[in-house]
Amino acid sequence: MTIRRRVPGDLDACVEALALVHAADRYPVNWPDDPAGWLCPGGLTRAWVAVEAGTVVGHVGVAGEVEVTRLFVVPAARGRGVAGRLLAAVRAAVPGPLELEVSAGDRAAIALYERSGWRRVGSGRVGWLDAAGEPALVHRYAWGHVVGGTA
Repeated sequence: MTIRRRVPGDLDACVEALALVHAADRYPVNWPDDPAGWLCPGGLTRAWVAVEAGTVVGHVGVAGEVEVTRLFVVPAARGRGVAGRLLAAVRAAVPGPLELEVSAGDRAAIALYERSGWRRVGSGRVGWLDAAGEPALVHRYAWGHVVGGTA
């Protein structure tokens, strides 16, 4: 498995991987009208992919130099440290503090972050709806010193 910077030619494969994740986990909760655009949110400064046997099996991005975003791993590649390696690539490239948000219901992701040394720094409701149709509860995590406050 290789972790490398995402290039424009990876977007179609990233969308295919995201579709597998969405089918398994409803991440993102609502399938975007433009999934390639969803993978390139405003403020995205860089992104990485995990590639195995020529197939994208994971993805992560950084927005605004501190916000980890769009982290996912296809179901078939889970349990092998892919998400941890993607986060390590981010930490190696961004020497300062990092933050991320995770849905309160995503227990596997929360366990990964806490095992990896991320600290919960706040929780709050956000503008998008969870699977139950309620404003989603998210937890905010920090790596390094705390940058922000609650979500």
